Amino acid sequence: MFNTWLRENPVAMWILTVIRVVIGWTWMTHGWEKLTGGFAADGFLTGAIAKATGEHPAVQGWWAAFLEAFALPNASLFNFLIPVGEFLVGVGLLLGTLTTLAALMAMVMNFAFLFSGTVSTNAILILFEIFIVVAGANAGRIGLDHWVLPYLRGLFRRHDGSGQKAKLV
Repeated sequence: MFNTWLRENPVAMWILTVIRVVIGWTWMTHGWEKLTGGFAADGFLTGAIAKATGEHPAVQGWWAAFLEAFALPNASLFNFLIPVGEFLVGVGLLLGTLTTLAALMAMVMNFAFLFSGTVSTNAILILFEIFIVVAGANAGRIGLDHWVLPYLRGLFRRHDGSGQKAKLV
């Protein structure tokens, strides 16, 4: 029932728009700060790996192993991906463009930060991003998704030879 309300109700559409814009602005500004002010993930990654030790580790061993074996040796990749990802997720949410995908990618980043031992605002952002994802197209209806989603749906249809459009299987 709540799922249907989120996906179809005009009141939910407006509430989700406000939430989406606030979260989008947050992601976009954090990404922009990193893009223009410089960003180095090395210290963050090293700190996260260090949090995997002790009596009550904040970072699970499997995540620390991933950070140590893959993320830290490829820190230059993360120095690019994190700021660009944050900025693009922010723009997508702010403008309501590919809203569900933007919210999913935001959740991936929030979970990665949480797994790395950084609570901050990540948990509350995930909660609101879940509402955006569950709402689907309704979350971006007041935004560019109003035009983008129908256009994309048209691209993924094909003609069946009878003059009628048939959906791709």
